[in-house]
Amino acid sequence: MPQDSPMTAKPDRIRKGRKFDQVLEGAREIFLRDGFERASVDAIARAAGVSKATLYNYFPDKRLLFSEVLRRECDRQAGAALHEIDMAAPAETVLKSAARHIVSALLSEFNQAVFRICVAESDRFPDLGAAFYQSGPMRLRSEIAAFLREATRRGELSVEDETLAADQFAELCKADLYTRRVFRLDNGFAEDEIRRVIDGAVAVFLARYGANRT
Repeated sequence: MPQDSPMTAKPDRIRKGRKFDQVLEGAREIFLRDGFERASVDAIARAAGVSKATLYNYFPDKRLLFSEVLRRECDRQAGAALHEIDMAAPAETVLKSAARHIVSALLSEFNQAVFRICVAESDRFPDLGAAFYQSGPMRLRSEIAAFLREATRRGELSVEDETLAADQFAELCKADLYTRRVFRLDNGFAEDEIRRVIDGAVAVFLARYGANRT
């Protein structure tokens, strides 16, 4: 596939049809198994159960396909979180729910694999990292910042720089478990380990930004 940039490609480069989802599922499987550079058109088409001609018709560029796989998965994760979190609940409740979703996403096999792919390919294909950042971390920052702004307006929090605070909250959710997962020291964690990170992240965040902090 030609290596055009997914960050500058026009939306109409992607052609949708009845086998579009099928192609994305096949690509997801091969990218996670083989990485980006080693993922071949033949393997993706075989996993998707389509011809190479069909694959090229939908995605004439491999980076465009990778970016769409990222966007689809990030949309799914974000949609699930927004559906389950009641943004009108007290700030502490919302933050704990958000932290649970963030920790779960950070530790997921998909996010771990994509992170490794983007780092491994960063010198040759920096656009991959940009695609991941825009689909995941940047969107997460935006959603959290919007909530922090509203919670501040309600008088529950006292946040002046919402984007900085959103980044800080996300980083707090990486404590301990994320690093152990990245370096493959552990592949799974007990519920009490996860709850420890969640409760600690929220406690530290509220100690800094809670409206009633002393």
